[in-house]
Amino acid sequence: MFMMAPFLIDGAPYESTMGLVQKIFYFHVPSAMTMFVSAFVCGISSAVFLFKGRAAADRLAVAAAELTSVFGIIVLVTGPLWARKAWGVWWVWDERITSTFVLWLIFNAYLLLRKYGGAGSERLAAGLAIFGMANVPFVYWSVNVWRTLHPKTTVVPTLQPGMRGPFWFCVTAFLLLYVLAITARAHLEAERARLEEIYLSIEE
Repeated sequence: MFMMAPFLIDGAPYESTMGLVQKIFYFHVPSAMTMFVSAFVCGISSAVFLFKGRAAADRLAVAAAELTSVFGIIVLVTGPLWARKAWGVWWVWDERITSTFVLWLIFNAYLLLRKYGGAGSERLAAGLAIFGMANVPFVYWSVNVWRTLHPKTTVVPTLQPGMRGPFWFCVTAFLLLYVLAITARAHLEAERARLEEIYLSIEE
């Protein structure tokens, strides 16, 4: 699907004011949507781990946090590339852009806490993930509440007919890639947990 996406994007009509650079939209918005989905997966899994104590949920949360960071990088790189042409600046500290950056920092803080926080950091990190998930609706609605340079959420429903097909194709491709990546990453985390159990049994 990713091999086909550039051909579909190339065939999509040009936006009247931005021209070619607008085609970043087909990667920027799907990656942002995937980042939001991943933040919810991490937050919900962390809540299950925090209140139910399920280790599998904790492993899924770690995998989702890493992918939230990865897709967040894509968002934060493609956004300024688009902004430079659309607004004449690489970055502005408006509500949507700043809150997206803060959301990305929260999940990177989660990963740092898991790696360097020591004993008991899993539960503290789980609380941080829930806080990060709670920020997603704020990030999404920020452009509708405040006057920002960033386009409102009404952009997607008002796409031209020739743009809708390539856009939703890219969204599907990103989401399928996410499912594949999080499945593989969660499996790797499960194998790591088994390996740690083996090491502990040998030491005993």
